[in-house]
Amino acid sequence: MIRILCLLSAMLFTALPAQAEQLKNIGDLEVHYSSFPSTFLTPEVANTYRITRSRYSAVVNVTVLDTSATGKPAVTAQLSGKARNLLGTEKKLAFREVREGQAIYYIAELNHANEESFKFTIDVFQNGTNGEIKFDQTFYVD
Repeated sequence: MIRILCLLSAMLFTALPAQAEQLKNIGDLEVHYSSFPSTFLTPEVANTYRITRSRYSAVVNVTVLDTSATGKPAVTAQLSGKARNLLGTEKKLAFREVREGQAIYYIAELNHANEESFKFTIDVFQNGTNGEIKFDQTFYVD
């Protein structure tokens, strides 16, 4: 349980301070998303979830909640996505599901250069409902 709290804290609360909560409603789904440098994770958490911890690596995190069910539980979904930098180079995002207790979230890793900006497009499919998330993020090497 402590591992999940550490990971979720890192993923949800350590995004750049200027960013507001990132979520999008798609039908009865509430989709929360964030991206952050992998170095925000402790070595132990990164190792537990098989995340490469590097100055040149970022993590994209997505959680899908069902607003039509009591308590807005996390639900399984299919995700596909890409990140396009300013030069037009696309990198496919390979999401993998992580479960711990009632929590379900999807993570993808992305290599980047210093001050590299990306436009993210993520498609979300869940039980006949689908939609798209778009956001921009610049990553810095620390």
